[in-house]
Amino acid sequence: MSKISNRVSVLGLGAMGTALATALVHADHHVTVWNRTPGKEAALTAAGARSVPTVAEAMDAELVIVCLLDHASVMDTVDTTPVPSGTALINLTSTTPNESRSLAEWARGREIPFLDGGIMATPAMIGTEAGNIIYSGDNAVFEAHRALLETFGTADYLGADAGTAATVDFALLAAMYTMFGGFQHGAALASTAGMSASAFAERAHALLGALLGTLFDEGREIDAGRHTDPAQNLAFTKKAVDAIVRAGRDAGIDNAYLEPTRTLIDRAVAGGGRELGSSALYELIRHP
Repeated sequence: MSKISNRVSVLGLGAMGTALATALVHADHHVTVWNRTPGKEAALTAAGARSVPTVAEAMDAELVIVCLLDHASVMDTVDTTPVPSGTALINLTSTTPNESRSLAEWARGREIPFLDGGIMATPAMIGTEAGNIIYSGDNAVFEAHRALLETFGTADYLGADAGTAATVDFALLAAMYTMFGGFQHGAALASTAGMSASAFAERAHALLGALLGTLFDEGREIDAGRHTDPAQNLAFTKKAVDAIVRAGRDAGIDNAYLEPTRTLIDRAVAGGGRELGSSALYELIRHP
């Protein structure tokens, strides 16, 4: 049965750590906060949080949530600090899958219940219906503190491997960053025709929004290993991307975002995949 932890600590008061701690305070939890550099806790303490000067004091809680800069900062913070028996640790720092697994091994060696998470939200989305955090690792920690974790938004458990949440987190971010990179390339190209980035955004939103539903078809094609697209095969796509690259070159913009895609398409076509759909590029990415 899920329970709410009455004593929870947040280590790290950057934008995301502050958002997490704020959501917990607003949900009437007993929140302790620690930050390496003092001065970021004023609004939280005014709202009812307790600020402590040492990590050891922050560890005196049922649940400790770590949201720092990177894996190295996490280890620098927790490695030499005694963790009381019964205290569970959740890492919400952006760490690579192997770093998450390493942290899980560190916790296991000290008999610390451990859960790793990937935050699928901006700080402003924490504590709202749009917030989502994915978790992997010790399922007992997830179930014991599920009600508290749902303070941040929806909470999804992905499995026992502590690296799974980080893998999915980074996979989604890869899709996001390349989407924005594509938008920036398009906006730069459109600007040479006198179109503002705002006007281009309206057109890009309409087109990309209409195409989002095709991701489900793409996923099914990949899972089935079919890679068939009767409407647009890679031979057609190659001609289109080659032309876009030439247009960018003629307009004097940098094709850095498109060149890797063109390289993948060229490899697929050269390998006999000219009649396949674009989902065939997955195979080159997955098995380089």
